[in-house]
Parts: sequence; structure tokens; C-alpha cells
Amino acid sequence: MDHAVVDLSRLQFALTALYHFLFVPLTLGLSFMLVIMESIYVMTRRPIWRTITRFWGVVFGINFVLGVATGITMEFQFGMNWAYYSHYVGDIFGAPLAIEGLMAFFLEATFVGLMFFGWGKLKPVTHLFVTFMVALGTNLSALWILIANGWMQNPVGAAFNPDTMRMEVTDFMAVLFNPVAQAKFVHTVSAGYVCASVFVLGVSAFYLLKGRHRGFAKRSMTVAAAFGLASSLSVVVLGDQSGYALTDNQKMKLAALEAMWRTEPAPAALTLIGIPSLKDRETHYAVHIPWVMGLIATRTIDKPVEGIFELVATAETRIESGVLAYDALQKIKANPTDLAARGQFETHRRDLGYGLLLKRYVADPRQATPEIIHQAAWGTVPNVPVMFWVFRVMAGIGMLMIGLFATAFVLCTLGKHETRWFLRLAVLAIPLPWIAIEFGWVLAEFGRQPWAVEGVLPTFLGASSLTVPQLWATIIGFTLLYGALAVVEVRLLLRAIKKGPFAEQEEFGAPDPDQSGAQPAPSPAPAVA
Repeated sequence: MDHAVVDLSRLQFALTALYHFLFVPLTLGLSFMLVIMESIYVMTRRPIWRTITRFWGVVFGINFVLGVATGITMEFQFGMNWAYYSHYVGDIFGAPLAIEGLMAFFLEATFVGLMFFGWGKLKPVTHLFVTFMVALGTNLSALWILIANGWMQNPVGAAFNPDTMRMEVTDFMAVLFNPVAQAKFVHTVSAGYVCASVFVLGVSAFYLLKGRHRGFAKRSMTVAAAFGLASSLSVVVLGDQSGYALTDNQKMKLAALEAMWRTEPAPAALTLIGIPSLKDRETHYAVHIPWVMGLIATRTIDKPVEGIFELVATAETRIESGVLAYDALQKIKANPTDLAARGQFETHRRDLGYGLLLKRYVADPRQATPEIIHQAAWGTVPNVPVMFWVFRVMAGIGMLMIGLFATAFVLCTLGKHETRWFLRLAVLAIPLPWIAIEFGWVLAEFGRQPWAVEGVLPTFLGASSLTVPQLWATIIGFTLLYGALAVVEVRLLLRAIKKGPFAEQEEFGAPDPDQSGAQPAPSPAPAVA
């Protein structure tokens, strides 16, 4: 395998995945914010809440379309750029993707048209049900995608079949209730809720700074403050649960993001900041917080947390065992009735993937020298400085979001929506959740390397037999296309925001309730109706 092909295939998937996920979190969050806003309209029957729901529905629609278009591209890449990956684990990985299409995507597609064109044609309660079904479909879509991704991180409920030379499902319920997948789902959707809340808060703050649509902006801001505070707290709590899940399933990722070169004795300390060095294999100028890492990783203060050196030693042992599994597999291929070979394979089957790591260095893993095995073991360590800093930026933004929404909630409760220093801060904060979310995906996927499927299939073995010119052509094509789509998305969003929530009424000569004073007086704080 040409490693340039592997690297370019990874680059293309990274670019398309990170671009696609610019749209997903806003869609996830806005869908349930629309349910909240429309529920208030149904309960109060105040026209202003219908206007609020329709305006943010337009923003949701613009984002939804781009998310669907870029998501379809990603699924095609599994067959085009990662053919052997699809062949090797397609029986397991393909099932959640198929269910996502048949259940969640069709659910969204069925109700999204009714949501946009059903205003005035459906009863308010019926339309609210339609909006809820769109939100449910959107979040179910994320669930099935993250079940597939969670299986890549923690491949439970499946086993390698030496007769078909592929991974096959042994327990679909284990795949479905994979603890890593469940932790990733709740953490990811909570991050999406934060993203949407920041966006609504920022746009509302922009209107208030300009003195436009004040009644609309105050109500939207109040919903965003409450929903965002709950979501930002959830992100931190559920992110902690994701960290705990790493302790059992991805110890190397946990050690890398903490730059923990040596095993931390109990009670394990958290490295707050430092300068990790790949060359020296240590973290310079580290500042530690006692006990915290032990509580996060083990939920105790009496258990150590394994470091990189010790995990590399474990990987070296598993690679040696994997060589024996590979040797037995070759004998089974030559003679399927060889019972001794099958017995040897069953003894070492869990380490076959580690043996396959050697194919990066030698054609036949059985020919690997101790030096090559040692090199392959260190190849299981992801880029520690990248992991260390990406995690800290993500976590730091998460803490900032809690502070932002706590302040917003207090100000909205006190009726001080137009506190100008905070409004400016809210506008400036709009990009932050996207940065944190993209860094979260870098942490999750970059930290899994060198594995496409943790402990099962090395990434370099999963790529298709493409050429470098072919890959550069598609990367350039995707970059140009996605760049154009980004321009379209931003222009449509800015146009919708510039027109404002009362564009239709203004077009037909109806007064803007915010300007004419025709809107009902706002209820006493902290009520939002």
C-alpha cells in the first residue's frame, strides 16, 4: 500500500467530515429549540412566538439542506476511498448506517416539508407534533451515526471469522448499547444544543445592539439562555463520562491527551498545563492538580492510571501475540481443516489486529524483527502534543460556555437583556462552540490512530487501491465545491438575519410589532411567554 494514498485518503475524509460537522450541531440544537418555541406559541397563542418559531425555522432549513448534502458525500467515501475497510467490517459498520437512512433520515424527510409548508394548513398542535418529529428524526440520525462511530472506537459485539476473513456481528444488542457509543451520543448532541443556543443568543444580541426587533430578540435570548445553560452543564458532565469510558476501552488515547508518559500512581493527578515533547517523551513545566485524574478516569482515589510507556509495553506483547494469530490464519487459509492452527488462532485471535500493524513495515508480519515490533508498538501512540492542546482548548471553551450562559440566565431573569457589554460578548462568542466541536472530533478520531477500528484494523490497511493524482483531483474538487457551498450558506444566513423575523409582514405593509408597540407587554421575569 502506497502510504501517500492512505494519507491523502485520510486528509480527504477529515476535510469532508469536519466540513459536514459545521452544519450538524446547529441543526441538532435548533430542532429542539424550535420545539420549545412552538410549544410556548401553542400554549399562549401569542403571534410573536409563531413569528419567532418561523424565523428560526428558516435558519434551521438553510443549515439542514447543507448538512444533508455534505453527509451523503461522506457515506459514499466508505466505498470509494476505504474499500477494504468496507469489506472487512461492513457487516457491522453498515447496519447502523442503513438503519439511520431507513429510520431517521426518512422520518426527517417525511416531516420537514410539513413543518415548512404546514403553517396555516395544520392545526397548531398538529404542527407542533410535526416539528417534534423533525427534531426526533434529526437526533435519531445522530444516534445511529454515533453507534457506528462508537463501534470503531470500541468494537464490541463482533468477531473475526477465519473462514470468510471478515468481521461479523455476534451480538447486535452489544453494538447498539456500546457504552462508548452512548457516551458519544449524549455528549455530541449536548454540544449541538450549546452551539445552537450560542447562535440564537448571538443573533438576538446583535438585534438588541442595533435596536431592532427588541421584543423578538429578548424572547429568543431568554430561551437560548435557559436551554444553553442546561446544555453547557450537560456537556461537561457527559464529557466526564466519555473520559471515564476511555479508561476501559482506549487507554492510549486517555494517556496521550493527558501527556501521561508514565503511569500515575494513586491518587492520579491531572496535568493542567505543560509542554509535551515527543523527542524527549516527557512533559516539561507540567502543572498538576492532585487526585483529579484518578477521579475522572477511575472514579476512585486508590487506582493508578496507566501511562504511555507502560501501554507501549503492553502493545508490544500484543503484537507478538498477533504474529502468532497471523501465522495460524495463514495455515488455515492453506488448509481449512488444520485443527492445530485453528486452536492456535483461537488462543491469539484478540491480538490479530496488533499483528497486522507490522504490515506497515514488512510484507509478512512473521518476518518482523524485535526492533520492528518495538517500532510498531510506539506507532500506537497518537501525536501527544496535538492531543494535549486540542483537549485543553475544547475543555476551556466548554467552561467559558457555562460562564456565558450563567450570566445570560441571570441577566434575563433580572430583565436586563440590553446590558451592552454582555451583548457584545455574546456576538463575539458565536464561533467558539464550533471551534470546540471540531476540536472534539479531532480528539476522537486523531486519538484513535493508528486504528481505523480500535485494535482490529489498522488505518493504512483500510484504504482503496487509488492513485495519488486521483485523490488530489477529488480533494481539489471537494475543496472548490465546499468552498462555494460555504459562501452560499453564509450569504443565505446573513440575508435571513438582515431581513429579520418580520420581513413578510413588512413586505405586505403590516407594521412591525416591535416598532409599533402592538406586541403584548412582556411577562414579568423570568417567564419567557
